[in-house]
Amino acid sequence: MDAPDLLVLHALRLRTLADVDEIAGRYSLATDTVDDSLERAAAAGWVVHRDGRMSGWRLTSAGRTEGERLLADELDGAGARSEVTSQYEAFLVLNPELLAVCTDWQVVVTPAGEHINTHDDPDHDAAVLDRLNALHDQVVPVTTALAGTLSRFIGYTDRLTAAHERVRAGDHDWITRPVIDSYHTVWFELHEDLLATLGRERSQERA
Repeated sequence: MDAPDLLVLHALRLRTLADVDEIAGRYSLATDTVDDSLERAAAAGWVVHRDGRMSGWRLTSAGRTEGERLLADELDGAGARSEVTSQYEAFLVLNPELLAVCTDWQVVVTPAGEHINTHDDPDHDAAVLDRLNALHDQVVPVTTALAGTLSRFIGYTDRLTAAHERVRAGDHDWITRPVIDSYHTVWFELHEDLLATLGRERSQERA
């Protein structure tokens, strides 16, 4: 297994279901390279292709295990475990605030209970956006350090910044909308990337 094979398996870990072009685009790989990697991975039982309305490639449980093995080899081979762990712990400190910001953007708590935020209270929304601005300033050093440690983390800073700039420009779909590279979408992917890289589970993290 060479680096492109690791990246193909990891792209599927992060995207769940993806076609060849999406996998190639995630790490700027040639489509021929992705096709070759998928052929090898399918023969090994690590990926399967799903047909139908929602079609694409996905990992099998064996593929998830193999991907984690390759990630561990990469991490230890680069001598990067300590640094990635340190940045993961810094990310975890910020994660509850990101979840709270997203919740508070979508839901308002009043004495009568919780209700959907209809965005008719500019002071409430401005306060939530100020918190997102502060959070962005805090997470950029984390993503920058990760990118300097392992090259496949390159891109998170730019993607978070692009979403943040759209929010600041007034396009608030870019806070939480799931079908675009919104702030929450990229943040969630970064979280999954860190868990996969370190071989950890969300259930362990909550514990």
